[in-house]
Amino acid sequence: MEAQSIRSLKRMAKAKEETQRGSHGDISGIDDLGDDLMQNILGRLPASSFASAACVSRSWNSLCSSILSSPRLSSAVSFNPSLEDAVNEVFEKVLSEPIRPHFALASIGPSFSLQAALQLIDKKLGSRIPVIVNVSEGVIGRDVKTDQFVEVQWEVTMEEEDLGAVSPVENVNRGIILTVGFLPGLKAHIVPLFSGDKGPGSLLLDEFVMDIRESASAVSGSTSPAGIILFADRETEIKPVLQTIEYAFSEGTFIVGDGGSKFLYKSYSGNNAKWQPDSTCAAVALLFARDRNKPGIGEIKFHVMLSTGISPLGNMYKAVSVKSNENSTWLTASRETVREHLDGQAILEDIYEELGDRIQYPAFYIGVTKRRRRSVGKEKARWMQFHEFHEVLGGDEEYLFVNSVGIKTRDPFRFYISDSRAALSSCNRVCDMLKDLQLDCDSMNNHASPSVAHCDKKRVFGGMIFSCCGRGDSFFGHPGIDSSPFLKNFPGVTFGGTYCAGEIGRGKLSLYDQDSEEGGFVICSQHVYSAVYLVLSYCPPPLEQ
Repeated sequence: MEAQSIRSLKRMAKAKEETQRGSHGDISGIDDLGDDLMQNILGRLPASSFASAACVSRSWNSLCSSILSSPRLSSAVSFNPSLEDAVNEVFEKVLSEPIRPHFALASIGPSFSLQAALQLIDKKLGSRIPVIVNVSEGVIGRDVKTDQFVEVQWEVTMEEEDLGAVSPVENVNRGIILTVGFLPGLKAHIVPLFSGDKGPGSLLLDEFVMDIRESASAVSGSTSPAGIILFADRETEIKPVLQTIEYAFSEGTFIVGDGGSKFLYKSYSGNNAKWQPDSTCAAVALLFARDRNKPGIGEIKFHVMLSTGISPLGNMYKAVSVKSNENSTWLTASRETVREHLDGQAILEDIYEELGDRIQYPAFYIGVTKRRRRSVGKEKARWMQFHEFHEVLGGDEEYLFVNSVGIKTRDPFRFYISDSRAALSSCNRVCDMLKDLQLDCDSMNNHASPSVAHCDKKRVFGGMIFSCCGRGDSFFGHPGIDSSPFLKNFPGVTFGGTYCAGEIGRGKLSLYDQDSEEGGFVICSQHVYSAVYLVLSYCPPPLEQ
């Protein structure tokens, strides 16, 4: 059907061109089609046919450029147990309307092959488009088969997690979400973070930041990009990465992503394609920079919102004695108002007493405020404050055990517990913020001329979500809670994302502790039991008078 449509359009265009040269081609019908009707027809074509139509004639190319004068985001989910069929299904959906992809993000289930998925997606795109594929903890989006919005978490077994084993019989943990974006006025580029010669812990952070700055500056003239979507391997210590990024880039740069998943990528530099070369790649950044050579085409804005899912508990503590190995920390502490040193068992007894009948919560954390000096290269170091979460692993008569490293003596901390009621309340706040965004769009559009087309109005055109794998149906007791703030305010607008093992979203401590006097100055970028929303809006250029 698509091929027949495009052949018919080509015949009509050829007849029109022959008539303009004095030939006697049959042009019945085409002369009666004005630009508005032709634009309506072309705008209904799938992406591949649309691309062919743009090559038919100059007039059609102009019409196609007009159709794609504003940004688009397209996303789809497939649970087909065949990877090849699943990729075909999501591509058929995301390319069912005109779009020229500037980037592609895909998340797959653990029973699919990362390498095979990347190769299939790259073959489908067939051009120099940056692609990142990761293994997520689940997917959030619209199912291509049922057209229903779903939130699905993978049932990962220990065997699959440790060995990457795939069951040939059960069609479990097989699925994919694909998101492609067309963002005129922005350029997308991939920058990898590599480990040094000393192993996974020695990250080449200075080189990573300088590469991002150089890429952003070449496009926009600014060393800070518009935004970064970051993916890091679970073995990567993400905290120093986020600290360095916070130091290096202005507050106007959005930062979101997944800090705990396996990934592969493909990018282009000049005329050369670059695949992830080996296991030395610890993280990868998809950065967006505003193109200074394309002014006057409107402005794409990025809005980051956070639904927190934990609540503070008990007193403030201060680390007294600290020891650590590669991936965990042992510490003793004192209460903020008492000098007595507390061992791990004494600290936990305090917390259990505070918990009372809430002791059934499966996990709790300490949130540590860290004052650190940060710099890049030979730049002058600057003092900054970061709030970072460490999962509590246990305690004994000597130490409290927490995961990860980076805690120092005298660092203040307090305990946090997962809290579905706090998460639901926070989701409602996100819903209110999105409602305000919609009202802002409506207010601006009410002052526009009635003749202004939909694509020339201020609007939200898409959204992404990075939600903690600890949330979902079992956490809230109801399905669809995380996606509801966006779907309620923007029904029919593209929205999708993943469940993560370490959701990333630039924010402040005040999101968690509103009573903190310094909460507005303390940076918090990696979260627990939270959902990070990235919402994209478009403001068209002013109409010429």
